[in-house]
Amino acid sequence: MTRLTGAIFAAGTFLALALMGGASAQQAATELRYTTGAPEKTPWVTPQLRRFETDVAEESGGKLKIASFINAQLGNEQDTVQQVARGRIDMGGFSNGAVALLAPELALLGLPFFFKNIAEQDCAVDAMTKPVSDLLAKKGVKFLGWTEVGTGDIVGKKPFLVPADVKGLKAASAANKVSATMWATLGANPTPIGITEIASAFQTGLTDVNSTVVTFYLPSGLAKVAPVLSRVELADAPGIILINKGVYDKLPAVERAALDKAVARRSATQLRQEIRGFEATLRDMHVKAGGTIATPTPEQRELWRKALQPAWPKMVQEVGGDAPNFYKQMEAARASCEKKS
Repeated sequence: MTRLTGAIFAAGTFLALALMGGASAQQAATELRYTTGAPEKTPWVTPQLRRFETDVAEESGGKLKIASFINAQLGNEQDTVQQVARGRIDMGGFSNGAVALLAPELALLGLPFFFKNIAEQDCAVDAMTKPVSDLLAKKGVKFLGWTEVGTGDIVGKKPFLVPADVKGLKAASAANKVSATMWATLGANPTPIGITEIASAFQTGLTDVNSTVVTFYLPSGLAKVAPVLSRVELADAPGIILINKGVYDKLPAVERAALDKAVARRSATQLRQEIRGFEATLRDMHVKAGGTIATPTPEQRELWRKALQPAWPKMVQEVGGDAPNFYKQMEAARASCEKKS
């Protein structure tokens, strides 16, 4: 072999190794599949999920990649939250109602009229982070952070201003005891229906009334088949970001740290403000598009509170798990927040 031939061979070998090294580096990136039922044109996806993809990539130096599946591409959230627990999907963002399928105690965070205002709820929910994390860890999932779903109102084809307005109607219920008990207490007939099926349920007559948030109501198209939103403000619904605990624990320490840092970049307060800031805009859009917003008077809203507050003990009893202790922790959190205000 001549010197020239040897040099060419060495150069070729070096180039091949470099290319192989580059390919290996690319293959080394860990992909985490993220599921959400949120449609594209909602703040959960843009800006929040898209920004999270960038944050994870930056914090990990490209070693972690979020592969997002939006608009219930992998299934409705009732199914996918359980797939996250089983490790079939890596992670996702869910409503509190869906996560309650894993830890039923969490449904109590949606007790209607339990908190006197939004500030008190945010404070108390944040104070419940450790109890919630501990519960979910036992179910095979790791709590990553709070997000926001929005204020729960009641929607249908007519106004619902007082509890008697829903009596005898078919209600689309979230898949948890709190939601089912709420509707039953009001005299409606609850049927669990996934959020992606609610619009078709209205069209087929399977349901007459539903509690939802305007940030889902309008972008999802639900407003077209249930054009009247009654601003009862039953409860403000938190959301939760989860990852399968086994998946998280198997990540190299540096990648776990990067994921934690990416989550920490955006506080729960920021995420909540982004969602809530969008709610007023959507209500205006709904009215301009020909929809109706019916607002109960303070006296009428008090009738809803009086009808539902006595049902709290039954809701706690029916939730199951360690609900009584969880409820006591909620009461303590609320009391500590009252002292701060």
